[in-house]
Amino acid sequence: MITMLDVSLRAGVSKATVSRVLNGTGQVRQSTRDAVFRAMEELGYRPNFLAQSLATRSSNSIGLVLSNFDGPYFGTLLRQAAKDVEASGKHLIVTDGHDTPEDEAEAVRLLADRRCDAIVLYTRHMSEAQIMALLETLPMPLVVINRDVPQARDRCVFFEQQQAVFEAVSYLIGRGHRAIACITGPLATPTAQQRLAGYRAALDAHGIAFNPAWVAEGDNKVTGGYHACRTLLANDGRFSALFCSNDDMAIGAMKALQEAGKTLPEEVSLFGFDDQPAAAFLQPALSTVYLPIDAMIETAIAQALRLLNRQPVVPLAPFTGQLRVRDSVAAGPFFTPGS
Repeated sequence: MITMLDVSLRAGVSKATVSRVLNGTGQVRQSTRDAVFRAMEELGYRPNFLAQSLATRSSNSIGLVLSNFDGPYFGTLLRQAAKDVEASGKHLIVTDGHDTPEDEAEAVRLLADRRCDAIVLYTRHMSEAQIMALLETLPMPLVVINRDVPQARDRCVFFEQQQAVFEAVSYLIGRGHRAIACITGPLATPTAQQRLAGYRAALDAHGIAFNPAWVAEGDNKVTGGYHACRTLLANDGRFSALFCSNDDMAIGAMKALQEAGKTLPEEVSLFGFDDQPAAAFLQPALSTVYLPIDAMIETAIAQALRLLNRQPVVPLAPFTGQLRVRDSVAAGPFFTPGS
């Protein structure tokens, strides 16, 4: 095994000088640095980054915790995160929060133990108090995605969930739908609660009574959307439109509606959320809410790097959605042309 001593002998410098070059500490002439890197390349030496991180209290890495790794949504997030972290000259270390607050907190602690320079946490489940405890106790900067923590707006990258759903359901109402069903995500999560609140607020704003038989809880997955839609059809299938809290559940609901003999969009209009890449290629093409997850992770990593470099930071403005209206929505029974 090639060691740092071998590199120092090949480069004609001391072992301490090689250490300073690798760790970026102290003053070393450029010609000496070049000689050290040339010796490393000739010998095939790879630094022990774990040992370096213990010595320097830095791993030259950014940690990322995701709720889970499922679906194109998190795939988009991961690709953008890898690109941004690589551009900063650091390494990305990713771990799974397994969709529970305990595992999300444990994943953060794991990355902290690995001495990540900063950590980005995508959380669906942790309470505001748990997030604040991490922000106050971690030895490195933490930036949170998907949650609004009012006491720490400079550490939060979040999306206006309720407003986005309000606009989507209001669009369906504007197209003449009054009987609008909803498939939520897991209601233990703040995201699902906010999206349900947006659905109810839109009904209330337009004077439409809330019907609990037209709401079913899903699990954010295709199968969950399928089974939730079957529940809605069994409870009271007389709805003319269906809003789903993500595109995967909308895909499952589309299957359940077609099995029930419902034609889309003539009998039931369908609206999703996320605008995943497949949405535009479904039959019919899925109307949905575009959520800019790539811009959100880019902002989160940029803020983490600013905090790491002790640069001034300011509270971050919330992100907003855009309606992507496609073929899955048709005029409802109360649509008035020209309205």
